[in-house]
Amino acid sequence: QVKLVESGGGLVQAGGSLRLSCTVSGSIFSLYAMDWHRQAPGKQRELVAAITSLGHTNYADSVKGRFTISRDNPKRTVYLQMDSLKPEDTAVYYCRMTTSNVYWGQGTQVTVSS
Repeated sequence: QVKLVESGGGLVQAGGSLRLSCTVSGSIFSLYAMDWHRQAPGKQRELVAAITSLGHTNYADSVKGRFTISRDNPKRTVYLQMDSLKPEDTAVYYCRMTTSNVYWGQGTQVTVSS
């Protein structure tokens, strides 16, 4: 059974930093792309950042230059380093792995106060 578990969310002041982690079990982690999404209250879930199995990255325009996605294959973990956080970054953040199926984590709340 594939399971994704996120951690690292919390409350931070504007301008601060957080690092999210997502650890995968039950699947071969290194073969698959991973991505982070977020969903703010009343809004649709949106893609924030993605990383391929080879380490190529892509970011939403709203987070370019502030967020960094990375992966540690031996630890089966993908990270999202979030710097210069803004109140509009407040959302529940989810990691996702796509194989022949799509798997989501349970989400972690990030709240940025002004």
